[in-house]
Amino acid sequence: MLKQRVLTAIVLLLVLLGALLSSSSWPLIVLLLVMAGCALWEWLRLSLSPGWQAAAPWVAIFTTIVMFWLVWTWMPSTEAVPAVDGLIHPWLMPLVLAGWALLALPQVFQGQTQERRLPALMSGFGVLAVVAAWAALVLLFVEFGAWCLVSMMALIWFADIAAYFTGRAIGKYKLAPKVSPGKTWEGAVGGVLAAAIWTTLTAAFSEGSFGAVLAQKWSLPAVFGLAVLLAAISIVGDLFESLLKRRAGVKDSSRLLPGHGGVYDRIDALLPVAPVAVMLTGIVFP
Repeated sequence: MLKQRVLTAIVLLLVLLGALLSSSSWPLIVLLLVMAGCALWEWLRLSLSPGWQAAAPWVAIFTTIVMFWLVWTWMPSTEAVPAVDGLIHPWLMPLVLAGWALLALPQVFQGQTQERRLPALMSGFGVLAVVAAWAALVLLFVEFGAWCLVSMMALIWFADIAAYFTGRAIGKYKLAPKVSPGKTWEGAVGGVLAAAIWTTLTAAFSEGSFGAVLAQKWSLPAVFGLAVLLAAISIVGDLFESLLKRRAGVKDSSRLLPGHGGVYDRIDALLPVAPVAVMLTGIVFP
């Protein structure tokens, strides 16, 4: 199992690295498109009622085609940077943020894991959440470059890794015992601090990083607070997927990634963070 997990991680990193180093923007955009389509299919498998399960792949395929059409008509034929306001309607980002705050977060707090609730609403929200996250990642990459995108995702990686080790070392108080019994408040605090330190350090010492982009609009002390906010939001995304999986009675969102589960399992924390991150840079709402 560990060998399979390591091999899959290596392949995924090589694919991501190749797309990032390409002279064209399209390899990474297509990779993000595939990830979004797979994650949406997995989300819908968890959220739709059993009688509508067959619709999950078709909704995911249709949505992916729409996203491809949007980016195809938005990207210029040359390598010039397109206007950022042409990919999607800018108000999709705050709309999805409101969904995470008013729909997803309260359900995590309630911790009801016995049955799938509001399947149509949860599935519709899934479509909007995945599209918004995909668009945010594309915008960050095209506007600010690969390092900005990677350093933003690294914020989530630092939060996740630090939360795991901090929780194992000193974790005592459960964060959401009904949804994810292994997560603790101590781990969450450790993860949030690690993400904030990473983002602040890159803001100060790494030009072109996500932290540096934030510092240009805000200030260096503000970057620390904004990173705390983003890391906290990432926890909501992680817990919400755990809630959906418990309601569906499954361990992983799918088996697309050997040893890792599904694509949604790997990007659950990224989905709520990406729209907020792109709004904080000021390119959606200057």
